[in-house]
Amino acid sequence: MEPDGQYPIIRCSLNNRWEADLNETLHPLAPHHLPSFITAPGDTDILMVVVGIILLAAILFVGNVYLQIHSLPERMAHKSQKLQFEIVAVLCLLALFTHNHLFWVAGLFLALVDLPDFSTPLRSIATSVQKIAGIPPDPDPSEPPEPTAHATAPAPDKAADTREQGHA
Repeated sequence: MEPDGQYPIIRCSLNNRWEADLNETLHPLAPHHLPSFITAPGDTDILMVVVGIILLAAILFVGNVYLQIHSLPERMAHKSQKLQFEIVAVLCLLALFTHNHLFWVAGLFLALVDLPDFSTPLRSIATSVQKIAGIPPDPDPSEPPEPTAHATAPAPDKAADTREQGHA
């Protein structure tokens, strides 16, 4: 203890180059060997930097796994019908933003079940009823439109038009 009643400043290094100085200035009840992770004032705390990097990598890894698991119903429903995929996607987004897991479970069950195709038989019934009534049937939205006469005609040659006008 110093004459003024305060303890001296303790200096330490990772390679203990001031070990003799430490032993002389340490309090008698303090341990004489300090662990290697204790750094001197002003030095870089290597243990804290390593733990910070490991913590950041763990957070990124856990977040990536969480989002991969969260998007599982959407990836499963991607092969199904468009309407079913959209409903599953909305349920997954609701689950993500509200933290309500019931939406995610409902989306997962909906992605697992193949919904039957009701639109094709209903469209066929509607077309048959229109034929019976003498009304021309509406075009099927799932089929591409038939090409018209002006679409099949070749486009006029613009190079020939510019030569006739005298422009280059």
